[in-house]
Amino acid sequence: MTEGFFRPSVEALTPYQPGKPVEDVQRELGLERVVKLASNEGPFGPFPAAAEAIARATAELNRYPDGGAYRLHAALAERHGLSFEEVAVGAGADGCIDMLSQAVLDPGDEIVTGWPSFPSYVIYARKQAAQTTLVPLVEHRYDLDALLDAVTPRTKLVYICHPNNPTGTMNTTDELDRFFARVPAHVLTVVDQAYFEYIDRPDYPDAVERYHGAGRRVVVLRTFSKIYGLAGLRVGYAVGPRDVVAAMAKVRRPFDVVTPAQAAALASLGDEAELARRRAANSEGLARLATLLSEHGLEPVPSVGNFLYADAGGDGTALFERLLREGVIVRPLAGFGSPNSIRVSVGTPDEIDVFAAALARVLQPA
Repeated sequence: MTEGFFRPSVEALTPYQPGKPVEDVQRELGLERVVKLASNEGPFGPFPAAAEAIARATAELNRYPDGGAYRLHAALAERHGLSFEEVAVGAGADGCIDMLSQAVLDPGDEIVTGWPSFPSYVIYARKQAAQTTLVPLVEHRYDLDALLDAVTPRTKLVYICHPNNPTGTMNTTDELDRFFARVPAHVLTVVDQAYFEYIDRPDYPDAVERYHGAGRRVVVLRTFSKIYGLAGLRVGYAVGPRDVVAAMAKVRRPFDVVTPAQAAALASLGDEAELARRRAANSEGLARLATLLSEHGLEPVPSVGNFLYADAGGDGTALFERLLREGVIVRPLAGFGSPNSIRVSVGTPDEIDVFAAALARVLQPA
């Protein structure tokens, strides 16, 4: 191809690096068992009702999905007490970020986000040739005042990852209230609550109810990829103003959420007992992981998600490689803007046992 054939904004992109698949590691290293604690997936599979819905959906896979995900849209709107036109369903929260970026950003427009944080905010903005302003975290948390100070007349989107991926930290309701009281009217705030269901704290707000419900100019992201155990099906949603949701619908790919994903997500709604069980198991797993990391001098940052962020005491990729050879996949964080750190997801008790043994083999206790 001749020079200049590809768009400059695409040529300059560094693509998102997904977690390494278990099968690849087994094949490359000849390992019989590999435990993946890299991608913040829930350690449990689909809810029982969702698994049954997936099985039923296979009989219709010769048909295209419902392009508007009507039943899921309607159920989500009812769940949040909203109109149908305030909900956008996408291929994971990531798919919603992509739609939002395409609908909103022109070359030269700006986004503002904390850093290190979720790379998709930056990748999708740069794909549109928009400018990205990365505001350093303070004590591993979003600095909301600094985010506001970074806003210019060209800023269209401000992202708040809540809790932040990869650090697992959150901002309190009071802090977010002050942010929304000051954010300029021309800015659309995106509050990413992908880990919402794991958190049971009085100072952690439901951004759909508190901010969207109050008429703030905000989009709130949620997903079925985490606690609901549907990461392999890619289904999430956004709640936002009607004009934003309508614009997102114009750029979405046809049939982007497949039939089993729609059916499984719909069947997952309402099982509060299973959500509570998984939330409790996650809390126990977080505590155990924190103890293991601390025992080896890798002081983790307190997290409200289903993962822990820890300084590796050097090159995070080097520690990732050593654990990989022991059959444990964690996440090196250079792509998230933190090259000296790793992120470890909460697994089952048995998977945490495997991680504990691997960590003991590659590191001496502190």
